[in-house]
Amino acid sequence: MKNEELILIIDFYGQYNQLIARRVRECNVYSEIVPFNTSIEKIKEKNPKGIIFTGGPASVYGEDAPKCDPEIFNLGIPVLGICYGMQLMTYMLGGKVQRADKREYGVTAVNIDNSSKLFAGFDATNDCLMSHTDFVAELPEGFENIGSTDHCPNAAMQNREKNFYGIQFHPEVNHTNRGTEILRNFVYNICGCTGKWEMNSFVEDTIKALKEKIGDKKALCALSGGVDSSVAAALVNKAIGKNLTCIFVDHGLLRKNEAEEVEEVFTKNFDVNFVKVDARARFLEKLAGIEEPEKKRKIIGEEFIRVFEEEAKKIGAVDYLVQGTIYPDVIESGVGVGAKIKSHHNVGGLPDYVDFKEIVEPLRDLFKDEVRKAGLELGLPEFLVYRQPFPGPGLAIRVIGDITEDKLTILKDADYIFREEIAKAKLDRSINQYFAVLTNLKSVGVMGDERTYDYTIALRAVTTSDFMTAEWSKIPFEVLEKVSSRIVNEVKHVNRVVYDITGKPPATIEWE
Repeated sequence: MKNEELILIIDFYGQYNQLIARRVRECNVYSEIVPFNTSIEKIKEKNPKGIIFTGGPASVYGEDAPKCDPEIFNLGIPVLGICYGMQLMTYMLGGKVQRADKREYGVTAVNIDNSSKLFAGFDATNDCLMSHTDFVAELPEGFENIGSTDHCPNAAMQNREKNFYGIQFHPEVNHTNRGTEILRNFVYNICGCTGKWEMNSFVEDTIKALKEKIGDKKALCALSGGVDSSVAAALVNKAIGKNLTCIFVDHGLLRKNEAEEVEEVFTKNFDVNFVKVDARARFLEKLAGIEEPEKKRKIIGEEFIRVFEEEAKKIGAVDYLVQGTIYPDVIESGVGVGAKIKSHHNVGGLPDYVDFKEIVEPLRDLFKDEVRKAGLELGLPEFLVYRQPFPGPGLAIRVIGDITEDKLTILKDADYIFREEIAKAKLDRSINQYFAVLTNLKSVGVMGDERTYDYTIALRAVTTSDFMTAEWSKIPFEVLEKVSSRIVNEVKHVNRVVYDITGKPPATIEWE
């Protein structure tokens, strides 16, 4: 979908690039991330209202330092450089960047010139997150200083005439006070945006575009039951109705009642061809005796493809394959932006096992919170839209060790109790992810004056803004006590419950 107002974010391998895009969109202005080596022709074609340079780990003087086309500065488009982005702007426009005597890291009081459009409405000082080793020693010609700290004389700069701005700190992170307002000032006061990016208009425009693209042809969707695939299916269904067929593979690794809930939502609320495949026994057979997490993942991924392929062949040739790819998937898979972090099954090429002409990814430009908003706009129920993040391999990587039907039943029941009590305590929106893990540890217990030797359930709950780092959630003791009591009393073969209080890093969110 073409957006009239676009802020283009040039990525220099910044760890916060997604956060910058999110913050801009929170200002109701559409943003898009592109790699630093994007051609000037491509940038002109996108016709952005403003450009933001991200931070990055390199030094501008480094041999392999990422640099953009200098013609960007001749486009007449406002530019905001953040951290490395400010240093690069300085370097490319004739200023001087050098190594600081003292590395500046953490929340720092920045003295700012609030007569600048960038800091309009701010006090004379503002707490900001600094994270840099190099600093701007001499401003380029035409620039003036609009910010400083005790250790960084040029913490912010501007060229009023050309609308070029640089800040050494990170406005996109929560640690910077009123950081989003700084980006809002850039987007509105400097770039002249009016803020027309809203989810209801996205949904309407996307449905219209899908109608025009697909018309009366056939589309196929692999429906996992997760938020992304469900919203993608709902969007396409609104556009083409019964011409969409959703194949839902129940591999037995879903949470308690999940398969039934997904089926009910799509058969009762949408006019769609819904095919549910009961492949539970098939997956359990393939996973029998497998303990290594990566082997589990590969077996599940390959078997899912095989089941989907078999069902798709029954339908015959289709014109379009619908996938629930979202923007972080694209970025993390290294498709055009930055380094590859991890592979995503629905990014980076068309699968060769289904006879179709083209792929449709209606959510490709959205972040997870935006996908949820779109889901609500489409009429999906809240319990589905706000469903907990769930790994592709499902409960297979929350059962430590080999997988059996009995173990899955234990975990499903324990996890259900945990999620139910979190909801009752009204903590389900403040904790970003929470789930139970069936460990492969057995221990001695006493129940009803009898010795037991049963499983230990581990509870995991984290708070995070981006899932790249996370803190363990401080759930009230009385809630944990209720969860523990219910699990050991209601779930057979569990006699001990523990709570994981490890952050990310050093731990990951999932156990496997």
